[in-house]
Parts: sequence; C-alpha cells; structure tokens
Amino acid sequence: MSDLFARQALLPDGWHQNVTITLAKDGTFAKVTPDSAAPAGVEQVACVVPPMPNLHSHAFQRAMSGLGEKRANPDDTFWTWRKLMYQLAHRITPEQMHAISAYLYAEMLCAGYTQVAEFHYLHNAHDGAAYAQKATLSLCLANAAEEAGMGLTLLPTLYTYAGFGKKPLQDAQKRFASTPELIADIVTATQTATQDSKLVRVGVGLHSLRAVALDTVADMLRIAGPHTPVHIHIAEQMQEVRDCIAATGQRPVEHLLTHTPVDARWCLVHATHLTEAEAQALAKSGAIAGLCPITEANLGDGIFPLADYVSHNGRFGLGSDSNILLSPWEELRILEYSQRLHHQKRCVGLPSGHLGSTGGWLYRESLKGGAQACGLPEWGLQAGARADLCVLDTEAFLLPDLMGDDVLDAAIFSQTAPPVLHVMSAGQWRVRDRQHHNAAALRQAFRQAVRPLLSN
Repeated sequence: MSDLFARQALLPDGWHQNVTITLAKDGTFAKVTPDSAAPAGVEQVACVVPPMPNLHSHAFQRAMSGLGEKRANPDDTFWTWRKLMYQLAHRITPEQMHAISAYLYAEMLCAGYTQVAEFHYLHNAHDGAAYAQKATLSLCLANAAEEAGMGLTLLPTLYTYAGFGKKPLQDAQKRFASTPELIADIVTATQTATQDSKLVRVGVGLHSLRAVALDTVADMLRIAGPHTPVHIHIAEQMQEVRDCIAATGQRPVEHLLTHTPVDARWCLVHATHLTEAEAQALAKSGAIAGLCPITEANLGDGIFPLADYVSHNGRFGLGSDSNILLSPWEELRILEYSQRLHHQKRCVGLPSGHLGSTGGWLYRESLKGGAQACGLPEWGLQAGARADLCVLDTEAFLLPDLMGDDVLDAAIFSQTAPPVLHVMSAGQWRVRDRQHHNAAALRQAFRQAVRPLLSN
C-alpha cells in the first residue's frame, strides 16, 4: 500500500484540490486531507473519485452477453429472453460459475465499480437437488470476488414459485428452488467462510412477488438480521404489474409497501412501472430504487419515472443486472437520456429547481444510494471507509483542464469508454493503466469456461 496525492478529488462534501490520501494498514483510509502540500515521494495523480457501487448483478449472465439479440418470435420480449437465460442457468457448473464471475469482477473493476451486490438465486445442482455443501455456488462467487479484488455484497435469494398464486416451479427453474431454511443455511455457511474478509459481506434477496409468498418475508427478515440489505425484483415488466393486480388487486410496489415493513435497508430493483403515489410512498420508505438502465433498455422494460421519484426525494443507485455491458458511466448516460427522450427536455435527472451539473448530481446520488443498498455505512474518500478509489484518465477527455463536476459531465456524456486509469479496493491497486493485475489469467479461464456453454 502507498499513499496518494490528487490535484483534485471528490470528497463527501464536494470537490477539493490538492488532496493527500493516507492509507491505513487495515485497508481503510486513515486520513484524507484537502488543501495540502504534496508529501515527498508520494504518487501524484490528476483526479480521484469514489468508485461506483453496483447494486444489482447476475454474474452468470455475462456468459450470454450479446447472444440474446436475435428475434425469437414476432413478439420478442423479456419473457422470450428469459428462456435463453434459463438454458444457461441449467448448464453452468460451479467451476464455470467461479471462472465467469472472477473475470466479470475484474471487468467491473476496470469500469470503475469496486462493490457489487450479487442477487444470487442459482443454488442447486443440475438435477435440482441441494449440493452437499449447500452454499457451493455462493462460495464460488465469494471466492471469485476475493480473486479479482472486488467488494461483494452476496444476496442468497429466495425463489419458491413460478408465478402469483403459488404456481409450482417449472423444470427449467429447479436449480433456483429454495426455502427460507435453505437460504439460512447458505447465509450461515457463507458468513462463516468469509468472516475475515475485507471484501465480502452477506445480505438476502427475495426474487420477486411472483416467486415469493409474502408470508415468508418475516422469516427472511429474521435471517437477514436488523442491519442487513434486503433486495427484491419488482415492477420490472407490465405483464408482472397486470398479473399482480389480477392476483392481489394491487400493483406490485403498492402491494409490497402495504404488507411488508420496507425501510432503508431494502432495495427495490427496477421498480420501473410506478404510479406517482407509489413513487411517493417508495421515497418515503427510505428504500433504494435499484435502477439498471442498460439492462432495462436491452430487455425493453420501460423507463423509470425518475423526475417524479426525485421530486419526492427518492433515493436510487445503479446496477449492471444482466451484465451485457459494464459501465457505470453508460448506465448514467442512458438513465438521463431516456428521461430526455420521454419528457422532451434536457437535464431531467436533476430535481425540480436544482441548478448545476446533471452528471455531478446523478453520480453523487448513485454513490450514496448504491452504498446504502450494498450495506456500506461508510463510503467514499473519508477516514474509516474502505480504501476504494478511482483515478480518472483526464488525458482521455477531449477538452483539457476540466475541473469539478465538468469532469463527471465529460466522463458520462462525452466518452465512449470508461475513463478509468487506476482502481484501488481495500487499499490495494487492482487496476493500473486500465489493466487488471490478473487480467490475462482470468480472461483465459473465462473463455475456457464459456466454450462448453456455447457449444449448443
């Protein structure tokens, strides 16, 4: 580990110049001092920002990136894409899961993520039976994160039914089948195996209202404990909304908030289709809306009502979800541009009456929301937080000498590739000069792992 001096850096209270960043031996920041003189012998860089937490990922889906773009029938939707995903999930082995995830996490680090919430519902062996070590696939993810140097919030996820009304699981879903008791066993085993890790923490997931009965939520909350993240897919597709209304008489977010004690430890992933009343109620709960703009666009989910939501002080963060493309910068660009297309206005992501940088505001809000959803009480360039940072490649920008939020606007709206030069997590350099320290070996293992999955 070594200390660092940044000519400008984004701290929790805003941009500062001439910032000395001092690291502690335990992989946290010991001290962050703005307006300081450069210490002798310390590495100097132009611009440092906190890395983006990634609040929603399905790691194994990286192995089908780009393969779902053929029209399967005249009315191709999310539900036809899901059949391809099921085929992949049915075939993947623990060894392949590890190799795919490790390289994915290295790619995420290169893009500027250093923490990922892994919404993990692939628990069982190919025949649907539990592994002898019930946490086998969860431990593959934890070990992959350690190998790559990625912070991981692992969310063993309950998946019990195929649809509203407690429809029995389909054969294609047998590897997902789980009970609260199985999730409890996986949580315990994973926590035990990672208790000394600086990178791995454990929460829980509820797949969706169609796949989980609300009468099991209390059990899942007991498994989670009082301060652990709880995530759920919700209101992603209009068919889901219609099915929920038919089954319960309420829309998904309305139904969840009515019957479940949703609070700040919850993350409602997607929540694409909200009424204004739902947006206001979700904002009031303190939960995070987990937005995945690239995947939501790729799957044709719809456009999240960001303007309404932030007008009620709603909190949000970013997720890479299907991992078809890895870039927090692109996620923010699509998030903002979708709003502009929908409202036919510019700078829509900013709250009403708020003036200033669109990119700067969106980045800072996503940092806060993502950290909350990942269960990180301290995040950013501040004493006591895990020593995670991104050094931006300001020489890659078209315009010279950018300062403050102009840097973030340029990074989000005028770059075709993530402008990330170096990345540190837990006090260790994981990416230098845009290259992960173990990229070659991880990439080779990834390609060997996916070849059998692509053979049919």
